Amino acid sequence: MIIKVIILCFMFTILFCLGSGIVYLLKDQRNSKRMVKALSWRIGLSVFLFILLLLAYVAGYIQPNF
Repeated sequence: MIIKVIILCFMFTILFCLGSGIVYLLKDQRNSKRMVKALSWRIGLSVFLFILLLLAYVAGYIQPNF
């Protein structure tokens, strides 16, 4: 159960980083350093979540629904 809460927290954080990247894209016309930083956080969190899902599957904490 705790792994599902962790996965949901990561998903909401990834969505927040994506939303802030969109806001920075629209707000900062010339300087997009904040947008790049927000989107690189999103990519890093997505990769970490993917690795976490693989490890949780291998350890038996989550099971696929076929």
